Amino acid sequence: MDKERMKEEIMERLGEVEDPELGIDIVNLGLVYGVDIDDDGNVKITMTLTAMGCPLAGTINDQVTEAVKKVDGVRDVEVNIVWNPPWTKDRMSRYAKIALGIQ
Repeated sequence: MDKERMKEEIMERLGEVEDPELGIDIVNLGLVYGVDIDDDGNVKITMTLTAMGCPLAGTINDQVTEAVKKVDGVRDVEVNIVWNPPWTKDRMSRYAKIALGIQ
């Protein structure tokens, strides 16, 4: 199992998961903090949300899990939502900032 290749594929799949309120994917929003893969193919996604108490946290969690499970070699997925470090607009890609009209 090539973990680097898996990680790239996982990030590509996560790029298909959109924040339902903003309509921008969670990768370009800078919500994904880390992807860890153990030797058995268990994946832990460390991420945050744009706001604490986001009513769509469960939906995003489910979408992330489903997206990652599509990658060959992934056995199990754990989504770890953290609030530290807090998300800021500075984490957004240039694409996301342009799409949302943020300078």
